[in-house]
Amino acid sequence: MLGIVSAKQAMEKAIQAGLDLVEISPNADPPVCKVLDYGKFKYHEQKKKAEAKKNQKIVHVKEVKVRPYIEDNDYQVKKRNIERFLADGDKVKISMRFRGREMSRKEVGQRIFDRIRSELGEEVKIEREPKMEGMQMIMIISPKGV
Repeated sequence: MLGIVSAKQAMEKAIQAGLDLVEISPNADPPVCKVLDYGKFKYHEQKKKAEAKKNQKIVHVKEVKVRPYIEDNDYQVKKRNIERFLADGDKVKISMRFRGREMSRKEVGQRIFDRIRSELGEEVKIEREPKMEGMQMIMIISPKGV
């Protein structure tokens, strides 16, 4: 900590030490500078970024498509896939496409979404309630911890 010094004095100190004068915070009043080895500084910054990137968890959105009139065995397979995706820490987008006359029976689709929600129970968080978008009803769920 040298305090507030002129740019010329700071540069002389850096040359005497055999190091570089690096401006850390140019927007501060007065600007903040450090006397250090710039190559070593950049190397450590790069290592910090790589470590942060390695530790982050990427959350994918998996999609499961169901139909309004789905048989019980098909439903169980879809539910098992949803549970597996949630266990992996991914979000799940459940979409249901209505065709033709099925559009007049949207409550059938709503019942299937309610069944999925009740069977998955407390282990999931509803990110987006079931909602019609054109000819599709969509719901997005995620694991409780995400």
